[in-house]
Amino acid sequence: MTVIVILGSANWASGPSPALRRRTLYGAKLFHESNAAYVVACGGLLKHPPIEAEVMRDILQSAGVPDEVIRLETRSTTTGENLNFVLPILDDLGTRSIILVTDWYHLPRAKLVARRLGLSCVGVSPGLRATHIGQQARSALREIPAYIAYWLRLKGRPGPKS
Repeated sequence: MTVIVILGSANWASGPSPALRRRTLYGAKLFHESNAAYVVACGGLLKHPPIEAEVMRDILQSAGVPDEVIRLETRSTTTGENLNFVLPILDDLGTRSIILVTDWYHLPRAKLVARRLGLSCVGVSPGLRATHIGQQARSALREIPAYIAYWLRLKGRPGPKS
């Protein structure tokens, strides 16, 4: 069984950020087009309430994803926490196979963490339609040191037990 895991992004005072909305709607589209059994929305409370995963649930429901297939991970504030905190949910569902949804620039680091945690992971990203190129470039540049930091941090840790 495969589960779609959507990584959160900022929730603004005015509502979901464009990235949060884009990722979530893409996850809903994948759910409708695939044989995934569940969708997990990841993200806790950052700067502005409500909790990201709860905002994502509302977007998923408005996109026709049934409530009974939506699971929420509501504590995370980082990519590492997203994937660590989703592990018990996946264990309850009896799978380690995920389709990971996030933006293209974030995907290499997210997949690095997922694979290090023993997840069978396919990464996908929504298109760049209706995105600001400047923001995409800034985000991509920010990912370079973040990827290196995560790689160095995870390098010395033992991998998952077989």
